[in-house]
Amino acid sequence: MLPPTDDTIAAIASPPGGAARGVVRISGPGTHRLCESFFTPHAPDEWPEPGTRSPARRHPGDWNIGSTEHPDRQLPVDLYLWPTGRSYTGQPSAEIHAVGSPPVLQRLLEKLFAAEGEQVRPARPGEFTLRAFLAGRIDLVQAEAVLGVIDAEDHVELETALGQLAGGLSGRLARLRTDLIELLSDLEAGLDFADEDIEFVSKQQRVDRLENLAEELAAIRQQARQRMTSEKRHRIVIAGLPNAGKSTLLNTLADQSTAITSPIAGTTRDVVTAEITLDGFDIQLLDTAGWETADRPDQGLVHQLAQQQRIEQLELAQLVVWCVSTPETDDPPGSHRDQDRIARREVEDSRTPTLVILTRCDLGGDAAEVTADLSVSALTGDGIEELKRELVARLSLDDHGGPGIVGSTAARTADSLRKTESGLAAAAVADDELLAAVEIREALDGLGAVMGSVYTDDILDRVFSKFCIGK
Repeated sequence: MLPPTDDTIAAIASPPGGAARGVVRISGPGTHRLCESFFTPHAPDEWPEPGTRSPARRHPGDWNIGSTEHPDRQLPVDLYLWPTGRSYTGQPSAEIHAVGSPPVLQRLLEKLFAAEGEQVRPARPGEFTLRAFLAGRIDLVQAEAVLGVIDAEDHVELETALGQLAGGLSGRLARLRTDLIELLSDLEAGLDFADEDIEFVSKQQRVDRLENLAEELAAIRQQARQRMTSEKRHRIVIAGLPNAGKSTLLNTLADQSTAITSPIAGTTRDVVTAEITLDGFDIQLLDTAGWETADRPDQGLVHQLAQQQRIEQLELAQLVVWCVSTPETDDPPGSHRDQDRIARREVEDSRTPTLVILTRCDLGGDAAEVTADLSVSALTGDGIEELKRELVARLSLDDHGGPGIVGSTAARTADSLRKTESGLAAAAVADDELLAAVEIREALDGLGAVMGSVYTDDILDRVFSKFCIGK
């Protein structure tokens, strides 16, 4: 059951322990009266009158923390007051910034809870952010990003959470929702004029629009799947044609002989892994079986299983390092390039970001045939340091065309995103416009559950119970 939102709450909002600065947060209809009861501003003429639409501002002054023995004891504070509903919570709010001594902050709270004529209660975990959500100041994915900022363990997680809090993911979802609503409006308008043979959107136009939306949604779902399986480690899959130098590259990056290397193509059958750390990133490298561009009669069951395992690893990877060996001088013209192009098309279809590197650049073959982002030689070390820097840079970015996703959001929205994608696919193949409209409405319901426009008390309890008090 959700807590009431028409009362006044207070809590310590700064981390536990002593510090130079501590914060006590207040929100609710009694905020202004509470501040007037305990606070004496240094500039009284700047203090807002009750009921006026005064702007939010900082007020230096003194807060009364007196006791029975010392009733006039004053604490120097900076009071940040939002006297109207234009605050984070959508209510009159205040933050008391004082010396970060735990006994002092606790004393501030005790005075607030004991205030005469005001009903002030302790805030529940995440209740300030919950009020912001219920007031429409943020949506549910932004609310989860607040927790992501608090729990971030490295700068990548922090940037992901800040991007989501700023509305990066919400903006993408909102555009999807708007486009779906416009398509639904066109379909329903056509149904209203069905007897007059007026077509607002053709079946092909409907299919094209739905395919574009499904492509964007698939990118978001891919991000969510990767975020849920990362486990604080960044997965990089090394892939390419057989004998492209993948295993040698893995050994060089890991600085150990983890994978068996041989001039004979197809040495690697199982997935070989190695753990490395680059610039604070914990990375799991996975060396996969060489990519076959066609089925061969001599392929056995073990080989087929290796190929299937490689495909599964690609779906969970955050980055694919695609290795292209420098073509040998006796290779038939164009053969290497053609095989590589066919194989890479499958990788691109997986929607996983890809970094193409030219291996064995020390051999001096015809590199003009190959288009690559970097050239390296595991034998001489040429380009290896540049490759490491590029791996860090790629992991710090998102190649899906949008910001990353906080882990809690990815876990909560998995079913809803799947429901939305299923609705889009069904609407695209529906022969009847009425059935297509029904499927689009189902997809819209799924998006609503992701963004929080459709929610239950149980969902909100699960989201906000993970917060600490004061947030």
